[in-house]
Amino acid sequence: MTTLLWTLIAAQIIMGGLDTIGHHEITERLAWRRSQRTELRLHALRNLFYGGVLAGLATVRPGGWLALALIAVLVAEFAITLKDFAEEDATRKLPVTERLLHTVLTANYGAILVLLIPVLISWSANPAGLTPVWHGWWSALCLAGAAATTVLAVRDWLASDRFARLTERDVSALLPARAAPMTVLITGGTGFIGQRLTPALQAAGHRVIMLARAGNVRGLRPPFTVVESLDQIADDTTIDAVINLAGAPIMAGIWTEAAKARMLDSRVETTAALGRLIDRLQRAPRVLISGSAIGAYGVHPGTVDEDSWIEVDGSFSQRLCLDWEAEAGRIEARHPDLRTVILRIGVVLGRDGGALGQQLVPTEYAGGTRLGDGTQRISWISRDDVVAQIVDAVGRDTLRGPVNAVTGVVTQAEFARALARALHRPSLLFVPRALLAILAVGREILLADQAVRRTRPGPAPLDPELESFLARELGQRERAVRTAIEGGLAA
Repeated sequence: MTTLLWTLIAAQIIMGGLDTIGHHEITERLAWRRSQRTELRLHALRNLFYGGVLAGLATVRPGGWLALALIAVLVAEFAITLKDFAEEDATRKLPVTERLLHTVLTANYGAILVLLIPVLISWSANPAGLTPVWHGWWSALCLAGAAATTVLAVRDWLASDRFARLTERDVSALLPARAAPMTVLITGGTGFIGQRLTPALQAAGHRVIMLARAGNVRGLRPPFTVVESLDQIADDTTIDAVINLAGAPIMAGIWTEAAKARMLDSRVETTAALGRLIDRLQRAPRVLISGSAIGAYGVHPGTVDEDSWIEVDGSFSQRLCLDWEAEAGRIEARHPDLRTVILRIGVVLGRDGGALGQQLVPTEYAGGTRLGDGTQRISWISRDDVVAQIVDAVGRDTLRGPVNAVTGVVTQAEFARALARALHRPSLLFVPRALLAILAVGREILLADQAVRRTRPGPAPLDPELESFLARELGQRERAVRTAIEGGLAA
């Protein structure tokens, strides 16, 4: 075993950890994506192999057929990796950074095999058996890597087993009374809300045209029509309703000037392009549902509803919403007969993304976390309820103007405790307010105090209570044992 070989093994351990924690856990959240059950099981099997190989290289020298068996394990691990690559390509779109890291990991593993297999072949000439060895810091690193990969293997297997408890509400429950089929144009149809909205519209019998890159519609079931530019839509196309949800994520990183420009342009320019499309259509749509957010009311508006006076506070999050709404207002001004609904959406909760999706992994590993003093209020709504309200707004002819898509209000501390209980974790940690306030996203989003009510007519909430929603959404196990104990104590 040469220094070069040990260095390559150490690099494999470090890069594998970065890939698992950075991509699989934090950015992709594979443990909560039901579509990735097979991938997680492949990861679990591969990590078990890794753990065994690393522990073996750290502490023993195999001889005879045991050395040959180790070669077979290394080849099997490579076959599992190839199968994993095929599964990933078939079920999800990998970030560029993950693809690059996978490439480097594969090349590095190949170099390890080139150097290690001749060593194992030479060891196979010795009598069969395991000779204890210790390689100093190299062995310590390998044992640490073996322990980590074994823990991650168990984590991935248990997560794949959890998917049986993660149910999804039948899409028909999101629909109002059946309306006549329409042609609906959606922007943002591949986003967190759009991925649930599209099948709901399809179930209602509507034809869907989606503005999206063709490569981004993986996971959505046809039939639907994809256009990569609104210019592809002919002037004589019949479009009955437009749902405008396009927009770059606001929690994707630090708010640099370039990032803020992307967030603004992705909303305002897309809405302006929709206006140009509506201007040239031979028959204008009947309704435009244009997205916004409760950030339109400001960072600390107190308790507000659709009729509340909006005080401009100079925050970027408010400007983002108001500029987006203003562009939709320009379309309405040119087309007075176009019923326009501005949907001011609250904090949307769902395990597949949004505010809840981002907090699942940190809460699983570290428990519930209070942000600042935790008294800031959060106006929340489940993703299914957002979709139900959008579908309802399309058909509710009396609805127009601003509409708050919210269900309830809780403090951030209450939310953190509820999420921790749903995941059977403690809620002990906190992040100081001063630390969060350093970045604009912390000041304007994480520390925002927004108690928003809805006064406009709409469907009854499907998820009216936070605790029961989290229990269902996160596949919480039945508490039969705890209920029995509490009943016994009460008696």
